[in-house]
Amino acid sequence: MKNTIRIASRQSELAMWQSNHIASLIKQKYPSISVEVIGFKTQGDIILNQPLAEIGGKGLFIKELEQALLDGHADLAVHSMKDVPMDLPEPFKIAAIPLREDSSDAFVSTKFNSLDELPKQAIVGTSSLRRQSLLYHQKPDLQINSLRGNLQTRLKKLDDGFFDAIVLASAGLIRLGLSERIKERLNTSTYIPAVGQGALGIEILKDNKELSEFLNFLNDHPTEICVNTERIISRSLAGSCTVPIGAHAMVIKDTINLKAFVASPDGNKIIFAEDSGSINQNTLIAESVSKQLIKNGAKEVLGI
Repeated sequence: MKNTIRIASRQSELAMWQSNHIASLIKQKYPSISVEVIGFKTQGDIILNQPLAEIGGKGLFIKELEQALLDGHADLAVHSMKDVPMDLPEPFKIAAIPLREDSSDAFVSTKFNSLDELPKQAIVGTSSLRRQSLLYHQKPDLQINSLRGNLQTRLKKLDDGFFDAIVLASAGLIRLGLSERIKERLNTSTYIPAVGQGALGIEILKDNKELSEFLNFLNDHPTEICVNTERIISRSLAGSCTVPIGAHAMVIKDTINLKAFVASPDGNKIIFAEDSGSINQNTLIAESVSKQLIKNGAKEVLGI
């Protein structure tokens, strides 16, 4: 292995925390290796005045990092797995998926202690069509407005009074030491998370077998199984941030349970599906859940 490993990262505080976390794990395992984190500004970070679904989807958060890998400016990139497109371009692979953080959505407010406390016409901010559809389905009297920007930007807009509450991933708040801002962690059975939410992915060039073997110690097998199972759902339904889809898998001993949903953006039409079985049958379980969703009208709801 090289004496120095370079990690490509988005420049947001959360992304840099995630990349530095991976860097620290590498240095703990291999103290003689130097690790450098290089920040890049992605198109997803630059274009903040439009909903993500309208400007190309979550893949906009990783293209510049992948280019750094291709150009030889970095050896690996650290992503939130929920931002990784279902089908990676041919030169790349996910070499490791470390242990997952809390996968739930967080309700954050300066006025209210829970989602149920929100009054009619309360203004809720979110950047996610998935969250929007689930919120409208549970509380159709809410006003839901688009909220883009890094985590600190979103919290500041809440604190400045633009919203009565915001909903975002619990994992980001926990990683930045802001878990006290979470008023309620939404139940993942009702508010099914985004595919891969709470998990990180380590992306490298596919032909770098030495680096792939080197990074293997970072991989958490149960997390990898869960995330890949969830990604089968999204792939089968052409999932991206342009359509409201969620999937959440959990492993308990040798059993995996998978819940998923698809919905219309207004939450009026929503379809849930669930299955469980042996962890070794995770692909079949994902296919079973996908078939349930499609049989019950998922493609019509999503317009695909």
